[in-house]
Amino acid sequence: MKKGKSLSFATIYLLLTILLIGSVLLAIRVGAVSIGFGDMRAYLWDVFGLAHKPIDTVTRGVFLQIRVPRILLCAVVGASLSVSGALMQALFRNPIVEPGLVGTSSGAALGAALVFVFGSQFHSLNNTTIATVMLPVCAFAGGLCTTLIAYNLASVRGKITVATMILIGVAVNALASGGTGFLSYIARDPQARSITFWSLGTFTGADWTSFFIVFGSAIVSILWALFYAKGLNALLLGESEAQALGVNTDRLKRRVIIVNTLMVAVATSMVGVIGFVGLVVPHVLRMVKSADNRYLIIGCSLLGASMMILADVVARTIIAPAELPIGILTALVGAPVFITMLIRQAKSNTGGGFYA
Repeated sequence: MKKGKSLSFATIYLLLTILLIGSVLLAIRVGAVSIGFGDMRAYLWDVFGLAHKPIDTVTRGVFLQIRVPRILLCAVVGASLSVSGALMQALFRNPIVEPGLVGTSSGAALGAALVFVFGSQFHSLNNTTIATVMLPVCAFAGGLCTTLIAYNLASVRGKITVATMILIGVAVNALASGGTGFLSYIARDPQARSITFWSLGTFTGADWTSFFIVFGSAIVSILWALFYAKGLNALLLGESEAQALGVNTDRLKRRVIIVNTLMVAVATSMVGVIGFVGLVVPHVLRMVKSADNRYLIIGCSLLGASMMILADVVARTIIAPAELPIGILTALVGAPVFITMLIRQAKSNTGGGFYA
């Protein structure tokens, strides 16, 4: 029996783009200060000196200095974490992997916590520009170390089993979290408070500087990842099959780990630990169309951005006027999805294979 005609890639990308635009407009409008669409247009015209009527400077400040950079940061963080999840799942050849599961996020958190606690001990880090650069650099180093440890320990004779991967991920996460907890313990009160709130994931500190830093790493990493999409597709068949097709699997693994760590570490260093986004988004896109990594990387960029923006809207409004840390929200939604996927995979007894 013939299957119904599925959506084309172009149609899916168009729908995801429309969803992203709608999410951005909704997020700008909703909040403690409601901003209408007419006001948005007026404030944008005012930026270019084309406003034709008096502007509410307070609401304009909320729009340009708080709401817009926060929403754009949500978008690039969501895109980064989602694409990272797709890369990790292709690398481990398993659809239940995500950056937090194998220690990338917790390692990046540990690296950033080191900067929070010890950064002031170095005179050069009192310079704001240097401190801003050191945070993503140390987060990258921490995330890369934990990812390499998890990958190498989980690989037995070139093969990775799900049980081993999860157990090693738990151990690596525990070590990194223990290190972060120790730093929180020895830190002064303001530093400890920063680490605590940051470890839960939050966009409250979003500004244009943090957006441009994450945006730069996201653009470079996503374009770089697209270059390896075909190799990752071949790797899904198995390492020996990929090598027979001319793929240098060792080099591919190293470079994908670097790309993945760059995206996750820079995003984590700015907004904290946000879990399960990289698990859910690629899973949804595979169910919609395909496991082709060329499609997943582009699709994850669009859908991940939309989901993070919408999640932030919920986090800002669900207990208003207070704000729920977004890491808590994504965990509450993502953990049941992860458990469901794990049970389904165990029942199917596929040994970690992908569904097409």
